[in-house]
Amino acid sequence: MSSGPLPIRGWLPRYDRGLLRGDLAAGIAVTALIVPKNLGYAEIAGLPVQNGLYAAAAGALLYAVFGTCRQISTGPSSGLAAVAGGAVIAAGVAADGAPELVAAITLTSGALFLAMWALRLGRIAQFLSRAVVTGFLAGAAIDVVIGELPKLTGTDAEGDNSWRELSSWLRSLDTTDATTLAVGLAALGVILGLRKAAPKVPGALVLVVGGLLASAAFDLGAHGVALVGDVPSGLPAPALPDLHVFGDHLATILPAAVALVLIGFSQTTGDARAFATRHGYRVDLNQESLAQAMANGGAGLFQGMPVSTSLSASSLNESAGARTPLASLATGGLVLLTLIALAPLFSDLPKAVLAAVIIDAVVFGMIDVRELRRLYRVKRVDFAIALAALVGVLSAGILAGVIIGVALSLAWLVVVTTAPEIETLRQDGGPGVVVVRPDGGLFFATADALHDRLRELAEAADPPLRAIVLDLEGVNFVDSQGAAKLTELSRLGESHRVALRLARVKGPVRSVLEAEGVMLPIHGSVHEAVEAEAPELSAAL
Repeated sequence: MSSGPLPIRGWLPRYDRGLLRGDLAAGIAVTALIVPKNLGYAEIAGLPVQNGLYAAAAGALLYAVFGTCRQISTGPSSGLAAVAGGAVIAAGVAADGAPELVAAITLTSGALFLAMWALRLGRIAQFLSRAVVTGFLAGAAIDVVIGELPKLTGTDAEGDNSWRELSSWLRSLDTTDATTLAVGLAALGVILGLRKAAPKVPGALVLVVGGLLASAAFDLGAHGVALVGDVPSGLPAPALPDLHVFGDHLATILPAAVALVLIGFSQTTGDARAFATRHGYRVDLNQESLAQAMANGGAGLFQGMPVSTSLSASSLNESAGARTPLASLATGGLVLLTLIALAPLFSDLPKAVLAAVIIDAVVFGMIDVRELRRLYRVKRVDFAIALAALVGVLSAGILAGVIIGVALSLAWLVVVTTAPEIETLRQDGGPGVVVVRPDGGLFFATADALHDRLRELAEAADPPLRAIVLDLEGVNFVDSQGAAKLTELSRLGESHRVALRLARVKGPVRSVLEAEGVMLPIHGSVHEAVEAEAPELSAAL
């Protein structure tokens, strides 16, 4: 499918017209899903609602040109919108300054994706562990829900973190607007009821259409219900943010862009691989970096917001019949038509209805209860990390929560790396031989752990040890510090009158040890190493 940096040149000239019906049906279905949701995502990011559609069109069209996955739908997502909204809050910009700031963040994330493509750094997404992402997204979802509650009650709330904002909203309930509350509760009832009773029905679309009809029929704006307000028709002109935006808010833009890359690309790579495996083709993950770079660059250039894979839209795209990226082109084209012909209709949409769309999207799209339960069951430490990321978002804000999440990931990586599992097999019967099997690499971060383990064995043995055999079959990498550590360990053995022998040393590791001048005996098998010290014990292996 790929044809250099422009995969569309490979598949479009050979397009099978028999697939056209399915691709067009998928494009229509995805458009019906994403248009109402992207209005809400723009609200989360602190943008005018039409800016979400700008990003949706740019993301869908550009991904179809540069991407290699046939089923992916690229556009705004609740998680990325939450990060962008957190950056707007952290920067303290006014509402009219938010579009330029978000565009600057989106362009910067596109530049980072471009650097990833040029340097082939796709593995950078692994710096956020799945536990951290799960906790972060859950915390961001709760933060967004708290921010939407005042729209359901027609009240105001403020606070520099989620806890204070929730407290402020609770204190404001005595000023609740009854009509707004009725609209909000009805909207929540409709969208949640459809999700339960008719999950295949596009609940967000039904709710938005119903909200517009109700607004016109009952003149809700005249009864105190806040409306979205003016939504212009037409397409945006390309424009770059003023340079002063980058200069004034660089400390906010860079962390937000890095967070968007880490979260967005981890979603994209996982989804792309899943779809490709299911349909029997291959995706180029490095090319996916370029596709995300172009999609975010285009979204930022046209005053949009960050984009990445949307799993719900991509799943619908697949089930509706998408078999080529033409489905994504159809989606982008239909969103453009919506902007040209239908955008002003959204002006009369009640904000309480849009809040219900947002709450439904983030609760069911960002809070993975099943994964949290799995973490609790399988590895309590991972569950604790997820919980810490969640609390970090609620206590320090979404942008700070990302930084906390990265710090937790790196801290856990350090803990796991510097305290590796070192399996020990002790041979009993008289003066013994211990076989130690370290796994992974023997390098600066793990060398001291091996030293401590061997010292512990040598000092605690009763009766005294005769020898320690290091089975290096699981060691694939040794650096200069690890090689020097083996010489140091041989001296440790001599001081305790314990021989140190190596077994099953791989070729690249042996080359490093020879260059270091390690003089320890090396055996082809553990059996040979044990027999060299204690023939009567080797049969046990």
